[in-house]
Amino acid sequence: MTHQAETLKQSNLWANSTDLNTVRQQLLDLFCQLAYKEGDFVLSSGLPSSYYINGKEVTLHPQGALAIGRIVLSLLPLDTQAVAGLTLGADPIVSAVSVVSAYENRPIPALIIRKEAKGYGTKAYVEGPSLPEDTKVVVLEDTVTTGQSAMKAVQRLRDAGYTVNQVISLVDRQQGAAEFYQSVGLKFEAVFKISEIQKRYGELGSGE
Repeated sequence: MTHQAETLKQSNLWANSTDLNTVRQQLLDLFCQLAYKEGDFVLSSGLPSSYYINGKEVTLHPQGALAIGRIVLSLLPLDTQAVAGLTLGADPIVSAVSVVSAYENRPIPALIIRKEAKGYGTKAYVEGPSLPEDTKVVVLEDTVTTGQSAMKAVQRLRDAGYTVNQVISLVDRQQGAAEFYQSVGLKFEAVFKISEIQKRYGELGSGE
């Protein structure tokens, strides 16, 4: 708690920097300080892992959210008409990108994909503004391992009539997701590869 409080007190507003390279480097450090943990873990895919990344420690951090919104927005194709992601991990990401897009005079709506259709009202899988059929949507994710979670979002969006050709993740664990997306014809990009986070984590002295 003390370390997190100290991080929140870093009031130099680095996420507002005009230099996105600086923003990206500071965001990398934030992932190392708050999100990356080493130990014995079991992932949502069921695979064992010697490390874990809790992306919400960064995506719900004020400077982290702003930095993510700016960086991901810069990666979106110019013809992107909406961003979307599978709840819960992608919720703060799509929201941050949408808010930043409004400040950048490039307003992009955000959609949230339920894991199960809600059992009342419209019983919809996709939550957010009603958009025209064939709207070009980019799927966002916090961390990808096998790539299956984001693929669920892709399929739900396509079933709803949207066009989806790309997935962007904050972190690629480099365990097959990139190859999987290529095999199904999806463009894939990650802000950070796990190898970069682990290298920086070591440089920072295990996050100290």
